[in-house]
Amino acid sequence: MFGLGVGELLVILVIVLIIFGAGKLPQIGEGLGRGIRSFRREIKRPDEIDVTPPPGEPGAADPPRADSDDRPPHA
Repeated sequence: MFGLGVGELLVILVIVLIIFGAGKLPQIGEGLGRGIRSFRREIKRPDEIDVTPPPGEPGAADPPRADSDDRPPHA
């Protein structure tokens, strides 16, 4: 696993214990697990493709105005 042996993993665990303390480790593990689950869920979800052109782009239909109806303008 990433070229780390048992000795290196134990040193890392001891450093984490010293920095965070034994009481914080379950909270850290829980947050890490939630993050990994969320990441996996987002990876598996299909991409959403939005094909509507942004407003003002050539070829985009202008939305109907509230004051317009289907009558021709008065001359």
